[in-house]
Amino acid sequence: MKRVMIVGGPGSGKSLLARRLGDQTGLPVYHMDKIHFRAGWLERTREEKDRLTQEVHAKDAWIFEGGHSRTFPERAARADTFIWLDVPVGLRIFRVLKRSILHYGQTRPDLAEGCPERLNWETVEFIRFILRTRRSARSKLMQIYRNPPNHLRVVRLRTKVEISAFLQAPSSQP
Repeated sequence: MKRVMIVGGPGSGKSLLARRLGDQTGLPVYHMDKIHFRAGWLERTREEKDRLTQEVHAKDAWIFEGGHSRTFPERAARADTFIWLDVPVGLRIFRVLKRSILHYGQTRPDLAEGCPERLNWETVEFIRFILRTRRSARSKLMQIYRNPPNHLRVVRLRTKVEISAFLQAPSSQP
């Protein structure tokens, strides 16, 4: 593993898996949320996100977790490993609420500086977004999983047990 693409819906555990895998492998970890937002939860333009994402893709080695599905084809073309955290939506919503409470007022390591965790109306809107996009987002990931480029090793993890087993021997997993 030299270039690892970690994807899944919000709250699926992408950031945690990326950090743990980065610790194990020594590969640099990049978080899409740091590209998506700048301080104060200000969203970057699509063009900025595309450019910053392409800068990561161009690097020789990386673990890149997160969305921005517009760049999935390019990321999959550069990656050697595709890890899809296919976690049930109810669990993902629980995790989003839990992290909002546990990290309230603090900026998590996978977020841009100046983006403290919050629990407000925007949190409710984010949960609505998760529910509204769960099928379309999953469909995009399923396409990559079922029809990957020939060079791409694909891994689909659905439970904590599967994730733990993967972390025990990431290079030997299917």
